Amino acid sequence: MNSHAESEDEWTLWWDARLAAMESVLGKSHDTVGHGTIPFHLGADLGGTADIVYFHNHVDGIVSVTAELIGNADQAPNSMGNYELAICSRDDDDWGANIIGQLAHYTLETVLEPGQTMDIGPATPDGSSITAFLFCDYGRFTVRDQNAGLILCIGITAPELNACRDGNRDRVEELLTLSGVFPFTDLHRRSVV
Repeated sequence: MNSHAESEDEWTLWWDARLAAMESVLGKSHDTVGHGTIPFHLGADLGGTADIVYFHNHVDGIVSVTAELIGNADQAPNSMGNYELAICSRDDDDWGANIIGQLAHYTLETVLEPGQTMDIGPATPDGSSITAFLFCDYGRFTVRDQNAGLILCIGITAPELNACRDGNRDRVEELLTLSGVFPFTDLHRRSVV
């Protein structure tokens, strides 16, 4: 067998195992896979984005999840192991899937941990009340004998970001849940704090 065929076989093994693990948390994935116009492996400088898998049966909306990171030796693992990025939307809005597809490259340079925040204001659509992401542990599993997980990227407002930075992240997560926002990123909503 030539090295290209072996490489393809290895890719398929990782893809199938990764998808099965994500489905154990999120339910059956949709048949459609969002492939980046420029493949992820070509790099961020050339505009490469991660493939996205969609889940329609986990929440009353859509969970979009990157599908290029678990098993990628270039990603420095976090406390979960290797991880994929997830975002939940209430409708077919593709902003969330697009931003996590681009953010995937960042995880090859910087470890993201549940509980951290990231300012994303310049990347949000005009008029959005969201200014940052709060990263949440959204599931842990094993893929090919390696620890792995999902980090939920939930959009938060400036007051929520300030509360997180002031040491009140748990309270922000609680209020997001009580108000019916969690696990969704609603681009145009009032702050819960």
